[in-house]
Amino acid sequence: MKFDELDSKMRVFETAHDYCVLPGIYIVARLDGRSFTRLTKETHQFEAPYDEKFRDMMLTTTEYLMHCGIDIIYGYTQSDEISLLFSRNENSFGRKLRKLNSVLAGEASAKFSLLLGDIGAFDCRISQLPSMEEVVNYFRWRHEDAHRNSLNSHCYWSLRRDGNNATQATKRLQKMSVADKNELLFQYGINFNQLPNWQKRGVGLYWEEYEKLGYNPVNGEVVPTTRRRILHDFNLPMKDEYSQFITKIINSSL
Repeated sequence: MKFDELDSKMRVFETAHDYCVLPGIYIVARLDGRSFTRLTKETHQFEAPYDEKFRDMMLTTTEYLMHCGIDIIYGYTQSDEISLLFSRNENSFGRKLRKLNSVLAGEASAKFSLLLGDIGAFDCRISQLPSMEEVVNYFRWRHEDAHRNSLNSHCYWSLRRDGNNATQATKRLQKMSVADKNELLFQYGINFNQLPNWQKRGVGLYWEEYEKLGYNPVNGEVVPTTRRRILHDFNLPMKDEYSQFITKIINSSL
């Protein structure tokens, strides 16, 4: 069998089950660290429940993904996860799910591993969202998940530092209300409302335009030029204001 015939025959097995995101559908990718609890609490022992060095690694990884050749208009990271909102008309890899998942997971794993100096792997899954409303709902979901996780994590590690083992701390928190958890933190001298917003809300990354002075070699003049850069927002708004914030980002990209 000639190579061209063999190539055509065998590629069918790779591509027969390819699925593509339909045009006009919004794409959001969510990446999660694989076994990051063990990696960050046992292998490398980052500060619990939140560590600024780990946070900055996640921010650097998110920004790297926003520069990796896919038109991403908003990145969001909390804990060990990253969410990426594609431009509505982004067409990289023909919008093939298999390629998007594998490329983003590979890029994130490679970048984070270089930053950590050890192997840190991510998985990736794609959400196909039919409307702007569902995009807003997605990011509200992750935003509120960050808030819930932050409260639980601070309670859990306060109990652990107080001598409770993992099972005891988990069991004690199982039936506690939000008010009870806030009261628990008060007993350890922690006012949850006064904790840094990035711990409670995550961090948003988005493009902004700015002016800088450039040199025009034709006439030798210094002229203002417009450039783009990624802003790290450590103080994201909450609830309906966050919905309006996401809506504004989407509209500005259309």
